[in-house]
Amino acid sequence: CEKEPSSYMWIYILLGNMLRGIGETPVTPLGISYLDDFAKEENAPVYVACLHTIAMMGPMFGFLLGSLCAKLYVDIGFVDPGSITITPQDSRWVGAWWLGFLIGGATSFLSAIPFCFLPRSLKKPEEAKKDKTSHVIMPCIFQSQLIFPFLSDFYNSLKKVLGNRMYFTFLCCSLLQFSGFIGFLTYKPKYMEQQYGQSTSKSNFLIGMTSLPPVGLGIFLGGLIMKKYKMGIIGATKFSFIMSFLSYAISLLHFFVGCDSYVVAGMTVSYE
Repeated sequence: CEKEPSSYMWIYILLGNMLRGIGETPVTPLGISYLDDFAKEENAPVYVACLHTIAMMGPMFGFLLGSLCAKLYVDIGFVDPGSITITPQDSRWVGAWWLGFLIGGATSFLSAIPFCFLPRSLKKPEEAKKDKTSHVIMPCIFQSQLIFPFLSDFYNSLKKVLGNRMYFTFLCCSLLQFSGFIGFLTYKPKYMEQQYGQSTSKSNFLIGMTSLPPVGLGIFLGGLIMKKYKMGIIGATKFSFIMSFLSYAISLLHFFVGCDSYVVAGMTVSYE
């Protein structure tokens, strides 16, 4: 039967995630731009790799935190634990999904406090190169006064960035890669629950421990390899192509992995 949702809590979650995204977004592009301007050219890949590796540790701890919260009943603190007659393995079990938002929000707030003590402007070292290659390849969109309502400046900067064939190709490639990765990461826990009979808590724990750490390790090793062999634009492009090709080739093995579908009345078999 159809039932209209009576709770509008999803609106608060939507607004909270929107504010979180607005606050977190500047860290990565501005951080990379800062590293590119101040670090030595041979050290920049390692620093950027460290930045992305740390960023991958966040989802890993998030899955572990989700695994812990999923073991707790959704009304924890409001009901007597002894009165709960079902276990996390029961399909009717609902974990304390809201608890992760409180812990993550408080942690994000505390980690943002040190940013308030950064200087208004950072002095550039004398040995820093003003004519770095990256400035020629991709114009820095942050040089435009985007925080002011000068839409013409924003349009010109966006046109220059998207008009760069190398950057536009890299952008399309990144969109395809992240689309496949996010889909795989999103549905893999549910697949483990349905096919292998695992609880939500254990599925999140296994995903956090097996999927994300290798990605972070790969990013860090990639930065070390680029530093050791002092790769330029062409060398980094060849290196990226070879690694991506091997990744896609190994990913084809997923087509040979499968399980028998469950017998579901009305879907896979008739009601009789």
